[in-house]
Amino acid sequence: MSRRADAMRRALRALGLAAAAWVLPAAAQPVFYNLVEGTPLDFSDLEYEEETAAVKTFKRSGDNPYNGDHGAIRNGESLFATACSGCHGHHAEGKLGPGLTDDYWTYPANNTDPGLFSSIYDGLTGQMGPQKNRLTQDEMLQVMAWVRSRYTGDPASAGWRQSASRNASFLTTRPHPPTKRSPA
Repeated sequence: MSRRADAMRRALRALGLAAAAWVLPAAAQPVFYNLVEGTPLDFSDLEYEEETAAVKTFKRSGDNPYNGDHGAIRNGESLFATACSGCHGHHAEGKLGPGLTDDYWTYPANNTDPGLFSSIYDGLTGQMGPQKNRLTQDEMLQVMAWVRSRYTGDPASAGWRQSASRNASFLTTRPHPPTKRSPA
């Protein structure tokens, strides 16, 4: 084998490794979708909002850093009481809107933190309007942490307890339309 061919092979291998190092981290980042339309969320209209470290971590990994954080959960409870309890009940048990503490999700993507964030941020059908102009993204993460702390279902079914990077169903596919509960 000639030196030139060997050098070319090494250069191509290095170029391939450099490309993989650039592409793979981007591929692991979650993509946030509107759960009704299936379109990517647009964060550009929040130029006035400074992203906290927690929001940056969440957008990079899909894991809510406030899950299990007692201070954030307390703040989330207060925020939920003013922004969400009118429809979802004071304890997230359901009222006009669905309960948020069990295994049933009208939008299955809400079993993941990126999915629940997308629902809160951009809204859903019916009465669930977008909260992006009512709550900051950091406040949304705190509300989510409180909702997750109220969970009464099977821990094995709690998709948000898995690392978002392993939750391929949300990261690689667009959301599915809502499912209907079958009559009992």
